[in-house]
Amino acid sequence: MDNKNRCGWGSIDADPVMRAYHDQEWGVPVHDDRKHFEFLLLEGAQAGLSWSTILHRRAGYAKAFGQFDPKKVARLDAKRVTQLTHDPGIIRNRLKIESAVRNARAFLEVQDEFGSFDTYAWRFVGGKPRQNRWKALRSIPPTSKESDAFSRDLKQRGFNFVGSTIIYAHMQAVGMVNDHVVDCYRYREIARLA
Repeated sequence: MDNKNRCGWGSIDADPVMRAYHDQEWGVPVHDDRKHFEFLLLEGAQAGLSWSTILHRRAGYAKAFGQFDPKKVARLDAKRVTQLTHDPGIIRNRLKIESAVRNARAFLEVQDEFGSFDTYAWRFVGGKPRQNRWKALRSIPPTSKESDAFSRDLKQRGFNFVGSTIIYAHMQAVGMVNDHVVDCYRYREIARLA
């Protein structure tokens, strides 16, 4: 373990998967639709569970959901959904699996309307990352006015498992907001990417 100061999530020091996610992905601005879809799918699966639980099943999700290709996921039928409820590589919650299929279909509709999901999503923060300056994890809110608006719009478009808290987590993951605490070594690195 190095001596870098990190955000201090519960298992970040003990869990190399969480540490790698924090150090390499969390907060990096994403402009790739497949990556947006991956995070939406994973964050929906995470509802009520720990992020670590989902990250440790990420490869299982990639295998089960066509490498996060929304076109492939949108084509999953009831038989395949039932098969996935027995897949130990993912969270076997039927509602969450059905939600992934439903959200894939809505995702494709957003792409058709806006040209890309990325163009649609980044409108909620004016096209550039919000640079927050939190001094402690407890200061980071679970939602924002932007995540409220984003969530509301997604729901109107037929998405589910997209409450404001889940969408705020999505915004953090894809770098729409920089929520690394200011004394984390990644804070300045991420801020420079804006």
